[in-house]
Amino acid sequence: MTKLIHPVAGTLALLTIATFWLSTALSELFASEATVIAVKTAIPWGFLLLIPALAATGASGFARAKGVRTGMIGKKLKRMPFIAANGLLVLIPAALSLASKARAGELDTAFYTVQALELIAGATNITLLGLNMRDGMKLTQWRRKSFFVLPLLSRPALRPGKRSQRAR
Repeated sequence: MTKLIHPVAGTLALLTIATFWLSTALSELFASEATVIAVKTAIPWGFLLLIPALAATGASGFARAKGVRTGMIGKKLKRMPFIAANGLLVLIPAALSLASKARAGELDTAFYTVQALELIAGATNITLLGLNMRDGMKLTQWRRKSFFVLPLLSRPALRPGKRSQRAR
């Protein structure tokens, strides 16, 4: 079951964070103040999707690692504390602060300073989660290749006019 939960939850978490980031950037660059306020007040509601997705990703990832702490799994595990700390210590407080200030109509210097910090921290988490996704995909492709390709390579080559041992 973790084989399905981990990639689905991880993809959902990454897409949610990317949606927050893009919505923020696009509304700040191209939309009205009302749109910026709407985006900033809506993002904390997205935590209802994001936090369970991140928890499911982490739990299923640890379960799938089965105690392995080296190689690509080790790299993924080393990134996780940075991703979690960035989210818990920077992104969530920043999003809540920005939502509060936006609701109050206080789009001042403090708002834009926190906004810049949030965009940098968000881009960092998107990058780290993307690297983890890349490494996870490499791990599953390796397994898929070793399961399907290596047995094929170990068979005697089929020659025209000759049948393999299995075909007899």
